[in-house]
Amino acid sequence: MEVFFLGTGAGIPAKLRNVTAIALKLLEERGSIWLFDCGEATQHQILHTSIKPRRIEKIFITHLHGDHIYGLPGLLASRSFQGGESPVTVYGPKGLKEFIEVSLKVSKTYLKYSLNIVEIEEGIIFDDNQFTVESKLLEHGVPSFGYRIVEKDRPGTLQVDKLQALGIPPGPIYKRIKDGEPVVLHDGRRVEANEFLGHPQQGRVVTVLGDTRSCDAVHSLAADADLLIHEATFSGEDSELAHEYFHSTTLQAGEAARNAKVKKLCITHISSRYNPELWEHLAQEARTVFPETIIAEDFLEVNIPLRKNTAD
Repeated sequence: MEVFFLGTGAGIPAKLRNVTAIALKLLEERGSIWLFDCGEATQHQILHTSIKPRRIEKIFITHLHGDHIYGLPGLLASRSFQGGESPVTVYGPKGLKEFIEVSLKVSKTYLKYSLNIVEIEEGIIFDDNQFTVESKLLEHGVPSFGYRIVEKDRPGTLQVDKLQALGIPPGPIYKRIKDGEPVVLHDGRRVEANEFLGHPQQGRVVTVLGDTRSCDAVHSLAADADLLIHEATFSGEDSELAHEYFHSTTLQAGEAARNAKVKKLCITHISSRYNPELWEHLAQEARTVFPETIIAEDFLEVNIPLRKNTAD
């Protein structure tokens, strides 16, 4: 599981920071990529990476400001032109469906794959045997959502040496045991899966926030997350501007991470008013509150390591 930043700027594209788009790479977990926001020229950014649009399975839009959605029609169209055939689901606030459908209709774009558009409310918006995604409204000038992505716990490591000691050879039976199934052997012996599995692997949590002021929803979305991705449009010295424009500062992002007890904070959505020489200063501001802070830059990749089991 890796997070790849395709765009980390705010408002308008800049030479060193494109507008917002974040890829959650789940290639080992499910062979796919989830995209969070899709600002203008996101597909141009993808051209400089190993990301393949046909791998994009889900797109989560935080809010409908242009710097978060203007790249979406083009990406959806190019995915079709490039041979993408698997279904795509796009989640986001009310109005998203009209934006996509009108853009595709007026441009006479026809997709070769199934496109499902889900206009969301607060709550669980996706759940399967691997992941749960929860959304909550934040505090911004338009409805803006944050997303909490929770990986479900996975079975522990298969203890192959114990199986072989009982004369059970490798084969399909190992997968059944790994999946937690009890198995009856040819000689009548019954094998209970839990006797041959290590402690369950605790799932990871990633929180991706849309544009927001400090608010209570941030804490519940970010609680104990492995990675919190929090906008920090403004320096801590510009808190009045941040409040006026419904955004957050570096210090407020740090406070949110500290209060939610996250493992790592990544600040993003950096205003172009801060030139590259000031980026490290912005990161240091957040670190005064929460030391485990990094500042996102375009094409930065952040690995989300497996959690250590407390029983190990």
